[in-house]
Amino acid sequence: MWDMITWQWTQYGQIHREFDGYYDWMHHGEGMLYFYFFGLTKPESLVDRQRAQSFANMYNGKDPEAPNYDPALKIIRSPLSGSRGPRLQVTHEDWQTHRTVLDDYLAPYEDLKHNDFSKMKAHWSDDALYAEIIEKMNERMMRGDVPLNLNATSLMTHAFMYSQDGTLKSWVTDYLDLWHKRAKENDGILPDNVGLTGKIGEYNDGKWWGGYYGWRWPHGYTTLIEPLTNASMNAVMLTGDYKYLELARSQEDLIWSLRKEVDGIMKTPMKHFDAGWGDYRLLNPKNMIYIWTTSMADEDLARIDRMSRDTDWNEIVAPGVSGSDGKTGRQTKHYIANTVSWFQYMRGEIAGYPEKILQMNLTLIDNQLRKMRSKTGAPRDWDNYDPATADCEVGLDLRVDGYQIHAWQEFNPVYFEGLGQMVFGGPMHISHGGLQHGKVRPFDGQKRRTGLPDDVAMIVEKVTATTVEMQVANISKSDARQLVIQAGTFGEHKFTKATITQGGKSEEVAINNKWFAIDLAAGSGASIRFTIERYVNSPTYETPWQSKSDWDPLIKGRPAENFKAL
Repeated sequence: MWDMITWQWTQYGQIHREFDGYYDWMHHGEGMLYFYFFGLTKPESLVDRQRAQSFANMYNGKDPEAPNYDPALKIIRSPLSGSRGPRLQVTHEDWQTHRTVLDDYLAPYEDLKHNDFSKMKAHWSDDALYAEIIEKMNERMMRGDVPLNLNATSLMTHAFMYSQDGTLKSWVTDYLDLWHKRAKENDGILPDNVGLTGKIGEYNDGKWWGGYYGWRWPHGYTTLIEPLTNASMNAVMLTGDYKYLELARSQEDLIWSLRKEVDGIMKTPMKHFDAGWGDYRLLNPKNMIYIWTTSMADEDLARIDRMSRDTDWNEIVAPGVSGSDGKTGRQTKHYIANTVSWFQYMRGEIAGYPEKILQMNLTLIDNQLRKMRSKTGAPRDWDNYDPATADCEVGLDLRVDGYQIHAWQEFNPVYFEGLGQMVFGGPMHISHGGLQHGKVRPFDGQKRRTGLPDDVAMIVEKVTATTVEMQVANISKSDARQLVIQAGTFGEHKFTKATITQGGKSEEVAINNKWFAIDLAAGSGASIRFTIERYVNSPTYETPWQSKSDWDPLIKGRPAENFKAL
């Protein structure tokens, strides 16, 4: 599937050398999610490992065809980057397919001559305004680094977990450290744009706000805290040092300090305009939940608990759209809808949660299959889509140029949030480029492969800073199974011991390893309470049966300079 889509978009011209020619790291992050999961399926794959290293080289200064990264200043040189290098200047063609979509968005600049900023929208379909936007983009936005690029830390971490190359690990921590330094120099506020020399606001009249996917446009704080959270979780996993959570926490505390009460609800500013802070809304708890799953600290629980609520956090939702759901008021990007309810379950708030979340997941798959098999689900009919006559409801208006490219999400039946929560002991990944962090990961001990053995069920019921509790069962009536459980999705944790309760008897077992195997007789089950040490191992894609030394070495090509004309 990955090869097919990569080939298809190479023909369109968007993909070059198997990677997006140039785009921003919100969309790179989305596009890489599928690729990141390859490390959890067949880590010995030479092709996947070769690609991971090649893509990482596009961002560490080692790929001369893609000079996206300045290794001296440790900056990514443009908000738009990729296999063709940094896009320091954009053309009308670059944004052509986005125009009708962006008609519904806030204007990226407050001083556009052809737009009234007070209307809070910019009609990109207007040719004169479009030309002005492109001109100002090239003046102010396209050169230099932005916090959104922190999502690239997942790519580097992914490559590290194949290779254990320490330079990739250092890249992640150095890059996050530099953004932390900039925030400290800017009165504690993360700047959203730096120039090619590393100066804050270098092409933006010295303003720390107004950058690409920054404090003003288009989503504000949402697309600042998300890459910060990704980078923080990656850095903690790589180093075991919780100091890397401080920048994300500080920005959450910053906007909380600017809160105001509206009709009894605490709202915080999502954007910063030339006139100051604005666009007050409820804080979304998701990012702090991800931070809490990393820290397991009371201070992060307090950050979550102080938030006002406008929905029932205990409600389990079957999402109907990838994005903002107008019916439920939920943010369900990529059909990830139940991070908050999982958090509530971990706190003992939702009785019967495993059955309910798995039933939701089955309902979602049924709904998606129904949509996929409908007349509306046929791509050749999308140009004639009419919501008034369509035989199924779609979350996007397929009549709008630019939305059809997202339609696959609306018809895709392969969503596994419920299963993922139960077997990883964590929420699904952050939708814009997050790795699948979790407390545990299952393997089939008999078939020596990733995933649950046939007929075996596993439910993580509780996680704390030092323990993981789960139920496991073999529902086969005739065959025994062996379940191997790993401490951490990427083996980053260690089990010290386990208390196993089976058939009314409890046994304590010393482990002191990141893997533990339990043999399950036909029709048997067990409760397991692991005591763990977190972030004490280097994260890796190695399995209980294969280490990096067992894998074929990467292919090394001849140096590019050998092919230069004399």
